[in-house]
Amino acid sequence: MDVDSVALGARDWPARRLEVGGVPMLVREVPDTAPDLPPALFVHGLGGSSLNWTAIGLLLGDVVRGVAPDLPGFGRTPPVPGRAGIDDHAEMMLEFLDGRFDRPVHLFGNSMGGAVAVLLAARRPEKVASLTLISPALPNPRPSAVAAWFIALSLPRVGAAVLRRSSQLPFEHRLQASMSLVFGNPRALPPEIVAAYEAELHRRDDQPWIADAVLAGAKSIVQAQLKPSKRSLWAEAGKVRCPTLLVYGGRDRLVDARIRNRAQQAFPDARLLYLPQSGHVAQMEHPDEVDRAFRQLISAPARRLSSD
Repeated sequence: MDVDSVALGARDWPARRLEVGGVPMLVREVPDTAPDLPPALFVHGLGGSSLNWTAIGLLLGDVVRGVAPDLPGFGRTPPVPGRAGIDDHAEMMLEFLDGRFDRPVHLFGNSMGGAVAVLLAARRPEKVASLTLISPALPNPRPSAVAAWFIALSLPRVGAAVLRRSSQLPFEHRLQASMSLVFGNPRALPPEIVAAYEAELHRRDDQPWIADAVLAGAKSIVQAQLKPSKRSLWAEAGKVRCPTLLVYGGRDRLVDARIRNRAQQAFPDARLLYLPQSGHVAQMEHPDEVDRAFRQLISAPARRLSSD
């Protein structure tokens, strides 16, 4: 699709609120897409929002009709007490799919949203036409500083203290730290993308529930890492029946890209896109490459998979 991708990430999609699981969920829809296109559902990661999908959703606007919700506790959707984990988000996204789509969706997930997407595709394969996972939060046995940070966040009192101290830092310091953590090369980002990211971080500062949502999400990710192998996300990956695209960034500081080969082997029909210069959100940093890979995924001949 011939679109000026430089400004895509700073554009906004029309948004509305839909009642899902008893919560008024904010949902954005890619504008000016044909109503007969197959639907696509974009699921963001921990601390993210529907705005993480702006660029790729617009690029793909001629092949899919994109929809991106703010998960409870993130973006502009209020939290649901007691329902803040990966399984909870998967159940809510399933309710969202059941109520609004009468055909399988092309499912996208980033980070924690990738884990949510794996559960959806594994447990309700008839609902998913393809699966695109960008730096998915799959269990990784390798010890790392990031894993230790997530464990700290998941601990009672410790996590709250960590976030509280972080929130007391000057805004500019927090902005730079956040961008360095998420993007592979923040200095290469177009200025309008940086401005949009800064505006979103400012808005998050005014949300009373964001810290609790982040802590609950971190705890859920740690719990998923500790599940026995037969109930792990790796086991769920083996149940996925649709074509799968795995996207990993060589400069990702949150998900170790060295796990990409294991991930490709875990899904029955998987293709791999490795972007050496990308960070944790390749759909924001390198949307053109993700766009091309997805088009190749859905145009490739379907593999015959065993139902065993």
